[in-house]
Amino acid sequence: METKRFNFPDTVPLVQLENGAVRVRDSRVTLETIVHRMQMGYTAEEINDGFPTVSVTQIKKILAWYFDNKAEADEYLQQVEEEGARLRQWAESQPGYKERREKLLRYKAEFLRSKAELNRT
Repeated sequence: METKRFNFPDTVPLVQLENGAVRVRDSRVTLETIVHRMQMGYTAEEINDGFPTVSVTQIKKILAWYFDNKAEADEYLQQVEEEGARLRQWAESQPGYKERREKLLRYKAEFLRSKAELNRT
């Protein structure tokens, strides 16, 4: 599948990498991260709290671009979501996946128990 390509104006702090990923200029934060947080009800300031490398001004410019180009942006975001689902399906089909996942979940549970015990003392 061919990834949607964009030509962002200089006023929008987004860049599209050769692999098609759209990121905030000079960061690793993706367009889908910003848009997803906004869709969850986060304000620009709250998004900035979670991703301080992206300024509130940049977030507002990105969201303004998103709303001005919603159909094209949503097409791209749908492609990203479909690719993610395809990769998850592939990973889950690999030999040993279930066992590795269960092992990691046990480690996570142990870590959270240890952390809770430390917080109680």
